[in-house]
Amino acid sequence: MVEVRRSTVIDAPIEEVWGILRDFNGHDRWHPAVAESRLMGARFTDQVGSVRDFRLTGGERVREQLLSLSDKSCSFSYAIVESDVPLNDYVAHVALKPVTDGRRTFWDWRSKFRPPKGREQELAQLVAEEVYDAGFSAIRALVVGTSNRSAPSTGFAAGSIEGQAIIVQRHGGPEELVMETVQVPPPGSGEIRLRHTAIGVNFIDVYCRTGYFDLLKPPGVPGMEAAGVVLDVGPGVTHLRVGDRVGYACPPVGAYASHRTMPADLVFQLPEDVSDETAAAGLLKAMTAEFLLHQVHPLQANETVLVYAPAGGVGRMLCQWASHLGARVIGATSSPEKAAAARAAGAEAVILPGEISLEAQVMELTGGRGADVIFDAVGRDSFGHSLRALAIQGHLVSFGQASGPVGTWDIGALSSRSATISRPNFGHYTDTPGKVREITSRVFDALRAGVISVEIGQRVALADAAKAHRDLEGRSTTGSTILIPGESS
Repeated sequence: MVEVRRSTVIDAPIEEVWGILRDFNGHDRWHPAVAESRLMGARFTDQVGSVRDFRLTGGERVREQLLSLSDKSCSFSYAIVESDVPLNDYVAHVALKPVTDGRRTFWDWRSKFRPPKGREQELAQLVAEEVYDAGFSAIRALVVGTSNRSAPSTGFAAGSIEGQAIIVQRHGGPEELVMETVQVPPPGSGEIRLRHTAIGVNFIDVYCRTGYFDLLKPPGVPGMEAAGVVLDVGPGVTHLRVGDRVGYACPPVGAYASHRTMPADLVFQLPEDVSDETAAAGLLKAMTAEFLLHQVHPLQANETVLVYAPAGGVGRMLCQWASHLGARVIGATSSPEKAAAARAAGAEAVILPGEISLEAQVMELTGGRGADVIFDAVGRDSFGHSLRALAIQGHLVSFGQASGPVGTWDIGALSSRSATISRPNFGHYTDTPGKVREITSRVFDALRAGVISVEIGQRVALADAAKAHRDLEGRSTTGSTILIPGESS
């Protein structure tokens, strides 16, 4: 057997270094030798027994199993179970200890393995230099200089970094979305700095750009949904660490950027089985569908549901989830192609524009009863039709205005159906960490169970955000649209 042992001191607190290393499947985000990695047969990266299957930059495949992990001692052990590199019976142990003369970390990394005869020195040198020493250097480059030694936080960066952002200089059309170089400040108390990997595009971004919603004051950056990696953590942040994969769907606006500094309280870690693109494409939409179906109108089996725009991001998820809950789903859309997508998402019937009004078609499909609940994101052009399509004591949930504001209505008109009207605000259902945890837990469970799925219909370079808005407003998209930082237009 050959034994290899290396150790070093990292000029950063043990909490910060351990926060990176304990993610057993996160080495592709920091180790230069690892090109890509995925977790096999486990939901969590700290689950003992989990196997990471990864490819080295040279093309070799390796599978390693987590044997033990202790947050108390900041240590873990793992073994190679299959490898293109002949490191037979390889078992390794990583251990961290705090250095007593400052906020630094002692890191010990050792292993034993059985190499082929005659290759002992070659493979021992490969492990020592290309695995261990290279790993030390990568972590050191990631964390050194990012810690605020006077505060007990981790990953606090001292200076600004350069990034790219879409700036709205004045409210208006898509042409106001212009890419500019910006300086991204270090995080302050309760903040984190992120590198975005994917950014969601939603109709609320259009409302912010036009000034209909008073969330973006020019000059400003739109966007409320993204996924990325934590670069720095400010004082007082305890639930996130440098290197964490995270997502968010919340104000303040500012997601249309390659990097961002923002409050950390509503940002959460992404499960290993949810990709960055899936999170950016689906978080806001899935969270919206969750509170619409479980809080605004707790849906009951056998209720009849009418969903506008059933081929879009939120509408598609409403169809999937409502169908799973046992409701009868009717979609209302604009084309045969979108009707097919709605049926695939769970709509039993789909209404298209024609000589017969929407409300007449709903009444025909329901035997004259009408819909128990209507989820209407269209607004001005649909509101009157929706009122007339309701069942007695029906519930109209108006949660968007793609065609414009609903306008002024006489409340007396509601008495003809004894109707209930709701106009929910996303922020009121997601304004505390507890609310976000409850909603995202149900969303991630629904994704895992296949109750809902995220369809990414359009991937657009961040620089082309204006095109993404034109397509969204023109209703020429299906599924979700995401912006990708760093891609050329």
